[in-house]
Amino acid sequence: MKNIQMVDLKSQYLKIKNEVDQAVLDVIGSTAYINGPEVKNFQSDLEAYLGVKHVIPCANGTDALQISMMGLDLQEGDEVITTTFTFVATVEVIALLKLKPVLVDVDADTFNINIESLQKAITPKTKAIVPVHLFGQCVQMEAIMEIAKAHKLYVIEDACQAIGSDYIFKDGQRKKAGAIGDVGCTSFFPSKNLGCYGDGGAIFTNHDALASKLRAVVNHGMVKRYYHDFVGVNSRLDSIQAAILRIKLRHLDAYAQARNAAAAYYNNAFKDHPKLITPVRAPYTTHVFHQYTLITKDIDRDGLQAFLAEKNIPAMIYYPVAMHMQKAYKDARYKEGDFPVTEMLCRSVISLPMHTELDEEQLKYITDSVLEYVNQY
Repeated sequence: MKNIQMVDLKSQYLKIKNEVDQAVLDVIGSTAYINGPEVKNFQSDLEAYLGVKHVIPCANGTDALQISMMGLDLQEGDEVITTTFTFVATVEVIALLKLKPVLVDVDADTFNINIESLQKAITPKTKAIVPVHLFGQCVQMEAIMEIAKAHKLYVIEDACQAIGSDYIFKDGQRKKAGAIGDVGCTSFFPSKNLGCYGDGGAIFTNHDALASKLRAVVNHGMVKRYYHDFVGVNSRLDSIQAAILRIKLRHLDAYAQARNAAAAYYNNAFKDHPKLITPVRAPYTTHVFHQYTLITKDIDRDGLQAFLAEKNIPAMIYYPVAMHMQKAYKDARYKEGDFPVTEMLCRSVISLPMHTELDEEQLKYITDSVLEYVNQY
């Protein structure tokens, strides 16, 4: 049996090695390393895949979130609502821009932002909502867009973990994660479903004027070379990464199918187990399984992680500490116990290996090992 990886990037690369190697060599041969043709080609390909008018490549997913807020001209003290159960980047950029993060709880089944809690958090100072499409499936975007319209709020989708996922509207219409709000953001960190071989990110929008501003902000605020109309940053996706992403984008839907097949194996192995709750697939979204995350019940979750490690099975805990309990984001408004669902998840979730190269032998070994531990209880 091959060694089990949390994400097996080497095996994935070997399957597309010839395509990737040639694409990289072509960029090196062109010497167009920054904003070269491959960046524009990838931008066009991703626009077509997502069904959006504008893709603005940038240096990473965190920058994508920050630049989106800069482009929307949010001002110091403006309130931005997001979830407390997320990776730090979502809240980090709000604080960095001296905006005010307003945290809300999540649903216990999908791990995504709770709509009722979101509605209660809106005040006259609220200017934007950042829904996080966590672990690979979409938030209830139809409800969020209705709320945003009623209160004249911007919606900035954090789609870093769900690129390729479809949101299904009540009328049957489908849109890709990140293509619904005013702005969408993604990361191309290597472990993402669409990952490059370094850092990378992108911003999506259907608004022409906003796209023009975002393109300026990512490049030092320049609309015309050496004429700086906005305060900007230096955040670019380099041509080599764009060339790699262009190749991998062609395989993205197949990658999602492979991840779903692995998730189905896990689900079947753990079906109806009293100590394990398998991931819920909401009816309004497809799932691309960036992570496969179990909720454990009445067992030692950390003990399970250690047991798996002894068997050379990596398992991760996303996330052990919620944003409202992080030292850097402590706030007098929030205390332990204020977000019961998130705090329960922080104590009980565990993510198993999930990637495109898992085979049946590996999956059986992983599931047998998990069951060996939990069946002791």
